[in-house]
Amino acid sequence: MIRYLLTPLLILMLCAPALAGDARQSLDRFFAEVTRFDARFEQVVINEQDDVLQVSEGRVQLQRPGRFRWDYETPFRQLIIADGQFLWTYDEELAQATAQPMEQVLAGAPIMLLSEPRPLEEDFDVTEVGHQAGLEWVELIPQDRDADFTRILIGMDNDRVGMMVLYDQFGQQTRIRFTDMRLNPSIPAATFRFEAPAGVDVIRH
Repeated sequence: MIRYLLTPLLILMLCAPALAGDARQSLDRFFAEVTRFDARFEQVVINEQDDVLQVSEGRVQLQRPGRFRWDYETPFRQLIIADGQFLWTYDEELAQATAQPMEQVLAGAPIMLLSEPRPLEEDFDVTEVGHQAGLEWVELIPQDRDADFTRILIGMDNDRVGMMVLYDQFGQQTRIRFTDMRLNPSIPAATFRFEAPAGVDVIRH
């Protein structure tokens, strides 16, 4: 089971309207010009009662199309790698790794917004919703009403994605804030390959 990224921050109102087109133009430039990025992240999961369920931190590296690596460092170690064909999940504590075809487990997942060059309007109703906490926000409402997430907010910091807010069908929020983001850095190909350490059980689906 993927504990964080694929299981499914508090922004109910976004005030002070943004300059027309700023957020969407920044997001479009990000998708058009950025093929790789490397960043730190903090992820907070909040339930419907606004209780914090989990706070985690780590590093994310992404290369379009279809490759990413999420290293969860706290509160415990977990690694998620997409190599273009399979999604690998490695739980260091359990000494267990699983491999699943990406097309099966990532269809419609929010991470694919960042890792696949696909026009947003094909899957979402897109609206600029204002300025808050130093970011310009874009709201994405899935056109597929059976999607796992009912609403996605993307906060742009100039031409960088500063934060993503994911709302799932159960009223839970997942807030992912990116910091120290480097755009289009050189990332070794081996970053997106998983090799199981000795003694680790590998389960393939």
